[in-house]
Amino acid sequence: MVHVEQHFESSEVIRDIVIGMSDGLTVPFALAAGLSGAVSTTVLVVTAGLAEIAAGSIAMGLGGYLAARTDREHYQSEEARERREIVELPERERQEVEDIVRTWGIDGEAMEKAVTAITKDHDKWLDFMMKYELGLETPDPKRARNSSLTIGISYIVGGLIPLSPYIFIHTPSHALWISVIATLAALFIFGWVKGKFTGAKPVKSALQTMLVGGIAAFVAYAVAKLIA
Repeated sequence: MVHVEQHFESSEVIRDIVIGMSDGLTVPFALAAGLSGAVSTTVLVVTAGLAEIAAGSIAMGLGGYLAARTDREHYQSEEARERREIVELPERERQEVEDIVRTWGIDGEAMEKAVTAITKDHDKWLDFMMKYELGLETPDPKRARNSSLTIGISYIVGGLIPLSPYIFIHTPSHALWISVIATLAALFIFGWVKGKFTGAKPVKSALQTMLVGGIAAFVAYAVAKLIA
């Protein structure tokens, strides 16, 4: 039987979904819970919640965009420096290639052949140094746009879950309990799925995610009650 290894290749997308959904579930949840302890109608909760989701999704999406742009600019800067060093300091850079290849257990004539093969083409040499010396992968040029959209949309989806009960139920205290149940269930499911994709124990990840969201909402609610 042929063994086929399956690797998940969309780790960046999952990371963006995790970032967006985590904040989208917890921040509007905490805001709605906090306001529930201070108002007598859900109109203000819904208005404030929608405003927060809009602002939060834009802020989070912009943050993802800038982070991806920063990664790309860092890669380009390091690439330009490495390309210059290959031209100006070829012997030192060749020695660095030898040092890397030697860590793989290759030595002697085999090492010399490997180093010669790597360094005879400057583009391949540059790619080798970027990946194995600096640990940098070529960034996707669409990464910034895709990251901002994924994080922003994930935030909106996450934020609408705790806010939805307040749209259909006009008594804050009643809507709060429905929101608590719906959001904690969503946090548990989201944490479980996140654990499956990240390699963590799904149940542990689910409980941790649910606990963080629950604590955030409880603190916000308690503070609002004390102030009111």
